Amino acid sequence: MFVTTLTSRTFQQNAGQAQKAAEHGPVFITRRGEPVQVLLSIGAYRRLTGERRNLVEALAMPGLTDLDLEIPRPRGSPRQADFS
Repeated sequence: MFVTTLTSRTFQQNAGQAQKAAEHGPVFITRRGEPVQVLLSIGAYRRLTGERRNLVEALAMPGLTDLDLEIPRPRGSPRQADFS
């Protein structure tokens, strides 16, 4: 991961450069030598915030057919009835 630091003036003049740099790591934007903002790729933002996908997106992920899913029964949940 690369960290890029730009002054706010440089950021305003070269927004495209900042966007490209954000693909490889955070871009810190400074004002008077102090960081005031951070530009992140959407992937980095989602990892940071723990943003969840909806069920359709999660199930559409490649490679899921190879997974075994075992869902534990919550405590206190009713047991299955035995009708034999």
